[in-house]
Amino acid sequence: MAELATSLRRGTLEFCVLAMVEHEDRYGTEIVRRFGEEPNLAASEGTLYPLLSRLRRSGWLDTKWAESPSGPPRRYYSLTSDGRSALAHFRTEWVSFRSTVDRLVGTGEAA
Repeated sequence: MAELATSLRRGTLEFCVLAMVEHEDRYGTEIVRRFGEEPNLAASEGTLYPLLSRLRRSGWLDTKWAESPSGPPRRYYSLTSDGRSALAHFRTEWVSFRSTVDRLVGTGEAA
């Protein structure tokens, strides 16, 4: 059953990250901690930091360094206009996809 959760997370994790920085810039440790608060999305630093790098290289995230009130400077992630478009597209597709799956597996309206 763990494989099922991993497979479901794999396709959605990047969009959850984009949504997390949609309204507020966040630093890596904060993103990792937030994912840790969600039992169905728990992801390690070893998963999230490479994902953050991929999203930055794809042009969906931007970064900036800022001084930290405690400790070394932090790298903050923010959503780019391309990232905002990708997130909007995902949301549209997700609603349709989720509805279809709910209907087919018996958790939504009857087929």
